[in-house]
Amino acid sequence: MAELRIEGLTAEVAGREILHGIDLVVGSGEVHAVMGPNGSGKSTLSHVLMGKPGYTVTGGSVTLDGVDLLALPTWQRAQAGLFLAMQYPVEVPGVSLEDLLTEALAGAGRDVSLVHTAVADEAERIGLATRLLDRPVNVDLSGGEKKRNETMQLAVLRPRFAILDELDSGLDVDALRSCARRIEAATTEFDLGVLAITHYTRLLDELKPDVVHILVKGRIVESGGPEMADALETTGYAAWVTEDEPAAAAEADPFADPFA
Repeated sequence: MAELRIEGLTAEVAGREILHGIDLVVGSGEVHAVMGPNGSGKSTLSHVLMGKPGYTVTGGSVTLDGVDLLALPTWQRAQAGLFLAMQYPVEVPGVSLEDLLTEALAGAGRDVSLVHTAVADEAERIGLATRLLDRPVNVDLSGGEKKRNETMQLAVLRPRFAILDELDSGLDVDALRSCARRIEAATTEFDLGVLAITHYTRLLDELKPDVVHILVKGRIVESGGPEMADALETTGYAAWVTEDEPAAAAEADPFADPFA
């Protein structure tokens, strides 16, 4: 069983600490949801795990089956089995989808002979129109199409762990259901471990969490079962924050999405 282990993780942006000691362990086939108020550090956590420039790790460790991910550049973290589905997928003009996936699989020493077939099959499964597959990566795609595209890439690449940075952001009900169900199926098809960062329980209606973590001001303040997400729909985060704390935390991270 593979394991993504985060221990005592602290990180800063522009000299201001945003993460204040994150402890979290995700195993193969498990879904862990991270929820919290705006500016609590959720997207910062995803960026730090994947190695986005501009974030400085000041303490702690992140390992994938004992491999020190923090010592690796982003591309090697991906080769080790980590995948980030971004909140705002970027367009990559001049790079075809199949070329991207072929190079990614070849770099990991995997068979590339079936990439074309796998892309077609997964696109059909996720509801991504065939006519979009010949475009450069994400170019001229709608927000929902980009999220379907990222989910399709995840399914073709079959990483060991996926970080979903607000997969539900900008998705309509049908697209959300398609993406969430495909990822849920992956937890059994190839034992994908998932760290899902989200504001809303609608994602978790389809992507069934094993554990829900509440992240506030850069700390996990409570963890529990899936019923915790349902309770948040009613109670919000009042038990852990005062009214002015989310805004103060958001100001601390100039890289953060204001709605993260």
